[in-house]
Amino acid sequence: MINRILKNTVANAVSRQPAVVLLGPRQVGKTTLAFQLAALLRSLEQHESNVIESIYLDLESPEDLQRLSDPLLYLRQNEDKLVILDEIQRVPELFPILRGLIDERRRQNKPSGHFLLLGSASLDLMRQSSETLAGRVAQYELTPLTALEIENYTDREQDKLWIRGGFPNSYLEETDAYSFAWRQDFIRTYLERDIPQLGSRIPAETMRRFWTMLAHNQSSILNAAIFAENLGVSQQSIARYVDLLVDLLLVRRLQPYHSNVGKRLVKSPKIYIRDTGILHALLGIDSLNSLMGHTIVGASFETFVIENCLNVAPPFTNSYFYRTAAGAEIDLLLEFTNGDIWAIEIKKSLSPKLEKGFFFACDDVKPTKKFVIYPGNESYPITSDCTVMGLREFLQILQMRNNG
Repeated sequence: MINRILKNTVANAVSRQPAVVLLGPRQVGKTTLAFQLAALLRSLEQHESNVIESIYLDLESPEDLQRLSDPLLYLRQNEDKLVILDEIQRVPELFPILRGLIDERRRQNKPSGHFLLLGSASLDLMRQSSETLAGRVAQYELTPLTALEIENYTDREQDKLWIRGGFPNSYLEETDAYSFAWRQDFIRTYLERDIPQLGSRIPAETMRRFWTMLAHNQSSILNAAIFAENLGVSQQSIARYVDLLVDLLLVRRLQPYHSNVGKRLVKSPKIYIRDTGILHALLGIDSLNSLMGHTIVGASFETFVIENCLNVAPPFTNSYFYRTAAGAEIDLLLEFTNGDIWAIEIKKSLSPKLEKGFFFACDDVKPTKKFVIYPGNESYPITSDCTVMGLREFLQILQMRNNG
């Protein structure tokens, strides 16, 4: 069993908040974590002789939906339990009912019931839920596995996580071939079932072609005009396709950093398929050997590092890239709530070298700290104020800042 970093954080939130929303794409482990949380809460409450029982309802199951035919009555009857509602985006009309139940118990000075809401689609809908349940809900995102969640982390395990991606079923498969087949099925399920269920009328083959085109342009500035021409659709349609994949938590838009430096700055976001395993499956890359010979290898490693960093970074950390028209560039900027900025350059080489563009960009941004992340394990200064280090060590530093 993989111990997820988010486990204790969400357990604490469930014990003190009336409602907790746990977001994440399908198959990322939300349901498994929910059952672990239920067991953890039971064990903690046993010491106080006040055992919290749990109920799990899958809102894609006709049987479970039938149990909620009168949701107010059903939830009132189980107000002393932890109610886990999976795929909550399928029944958005439940949010006002949950708000009413929470407020009702508050007015009666009774302990609030506990609701754990799992959602795998439509980030906009989840934002609406936080508005409906404002002051009553905590929200978290469960991401694919990070390097910190892998026991006995070695170079081999890092390569395995990189090539297979962080979806638990993909990472834990017996062979690369089985993992690749799992990811192909995952993509097909999204195209043929999940996206149509959201009411999207985009043909599955069009979305597959678009998704694959994104993979070929990984970590690039999205040129909607070229995509629209190649797919035979409008630029507005391209924007809609990107929005959909972002809402499904499968694609990331990394925004450019804007500062008052008097330079011509790139102002469009970079687009990333967030999980490298899905990226590789879209490109037909089924092994480390085939990846190392592919033109996408640098962009793939950049994605791997960025996603790990953002998945471990403290809450409310802002993330950006920086690029000027003259070529000054920083792969990743992390801006923390206290105003500190860390500049991170990502190099696939075991002997990384910094280009002038990085130094020029740092002169513009004036980061608090500078790092180079590379595939090796040794840490050493590459300049007087910039340190080279491996991914896992950097994540440990980032996590200490999070815990601090």
